[in-house]
Amino acid sequence: MRAGWRSAWGPWALAGVVLLFLGVFLLVPIGLVVYTAFVTETGAFTLGHFGNFFGQTLLRESFVNSLLVALASVFFASLIAVPLAYLTVRFEFRGALLIQTLGVLPLIMPPFVGAVALQLIFGRSGSVNLLLNEHLGFTVPIMDGLVGVTFVESIHYFPFILLNLVAAMRNIDGAMEESALNLGARGWRLFWRIIFPLSLPGYLAGAALVFVKVFDDLGTPLVMGVTNMLAPQAYLRITSVGIEDPLGYVISVIMIALSIVALWVAARVMKGRDYATLQKGGNALQRRKLRGWEAVLAHGWVLFVLLVTLAPHIGIALMSFARVWSFSVLPDSYTLAHYATVFTDSRQMITNTLQYCLMAAGLDVLLGTAIAYLIYRTRLPARQWLDYLASIALAIPGLVLAIGYLRMFHGVNVPFTDTPMVATWFLIMIAYAVRRLPYALRSCMAALQQVHISLEEAAGSLGAGRVSTVRRIMVPLMMGGILAGFVTSFITAAVELSATILLTSAQSQAPMSYGIYLYMQSIAGRGPGAALGVVMVAVVAVGTYLSHRVIERSRTAAPAAGHE
Repeated sequence: MRAGWRSAWGPWALAGVVLLFLGVFLLVPIGLVVYTAFVTETGAFTLGHFGNFFGQTLLRESFVNSLLVALASVFFASLIAVPLAYLTVRFEFRGALLIQTLGVLPLIMPPFVGAVALQLIFGRSGSVNLLLNEHLGFTVPIMDGLVGVTFVESIHYFPFILLNLVAAMRNIDGAMEESALNLGARGWRLFWRIIFPLSLPGYLAGAALVFVKVFDDLGTPLVMGVTNMLAPQAYLRITSVGIEDPLGYVISVIMIALSIVALWVAARVMKGRDYATLQKGGNALQRRKLRGWEAVLAHGWVLFVLLVTLAPHIGIALMSFARVWSFSVLPDSYTLAHYATVFTDSRQMITNTLQYCLMAAGLDVLLGTAIAYLIYRTRLPARQWLDYLASIALAIPGLVLAIGYLRMFHGVNVPFTDTPMVATWFLIMIAYAVRRLPYALRSCMAALQQVHISLEEAAGSLGAGRVSTVRRIMVPLMMGGILAGFVTSFITAAVELSATILLTSAQSQAPMSYGIYLYMQSIAGRGPGAALGVVMVAVVAVGTYLSHRVIERSRTAAPAAGHE
């Protein structure tokens, strides 16, 4: 009877725990943000706050600027990613895998760190403009104002389009291309009429993510001195006017709405269209060799793109060793003092980053595995809504979620203590977990779909209970996907700043991203800030490498677990 009760009520209890977590840490905080934007001090419904927003010139300008920067970033990120994806998938390109790997590196560095490095390289007195002025007599003001923000965002977020587009192009049935070639399609016409339309789902998925991420980015505009955008205005309203300022919540609602519209448009364009192919994997796009001027142009373009996209990493590495770097192409002298400063003064920040990100990623894969199990292995009614609810976090900017937490836990103390909840590191970790849950969930769902249910049925027929089957059969076979989700959550949480900057109440709680931001506020601190940025990239890179090693081992161990 006890076994039957657990079988009947176990999934319900698990679904209840997941719903409780999503409700408390996602739905209620966002609901409070939306509610506050539409009510007066007495609780009466009003649209007056939105009237005040659009009645102020600065806020209207910020709205337009954010929209333009997001759209421009998608456009320029596409100019980088689309040719790079097409060249490395469609042609026999030496080092294609290495090129695609290097193309993803911008994601493991906070964009505001890259902004500082890019100012030293492409700014008015940066290395490139000093060389142009010396040899050609002109400069290119590419790092000024909104143009500079767009440049930084495009370089930092284009990997979202690259990753999705490469995956989509690899799944195209080569027979489609062969048919087009037989009918006379060549070159640009072949790409525009056949290959790109078939890979459009991947492109739109990446483009929507770029749009949402640019809207969410707070650090880059602040570091570059650009405050006439929505994210900086929301931050300044909440931190300067106060948590009760309704315009901060109005800006948050507008940011949520625009993010949802971007994701909805991407899904809407796909609706009613069939992009499926008859074959997968066995007959992919045929790679052809580049010859003559085609090879020169292709290699030249890829080299140029890699130099530009890796410029932030090169700049931050040089800055971390530079004693003085001002009005010169390269640093005047070098030192290790910045690293000594970091390991003396910022060891707690490194420890905090590892603690928060490991806990958040672990929580994400637990929730992701639980939701995947409830969706694919139970018959609970409306279970698909768990996926929908968890995926809402994709459309919620980190700044907005942090504002929701400040509103929700304002005046609330940690149980049995006098410590305010908003003064603890717990909310920082939870914000990381909630924001990264959709990434881990996708990996866990994909992994469970590849585990045939007959393996679990066989374990049950041999007397294994539900918990034992999950622990000894399902989880080992899913381990590759679980670890992939863990790595994705860990990497993206490590570079989070928008939520961190509002939720960090003491320097002892600060992770590396917040520490870098503090260092970068002054010229004297940029050396240690760059050194801490290099340490962050190293930590993320080592963590990614070790995780890939574990994934490879799990792939060899999984068949053994399945047979067992």
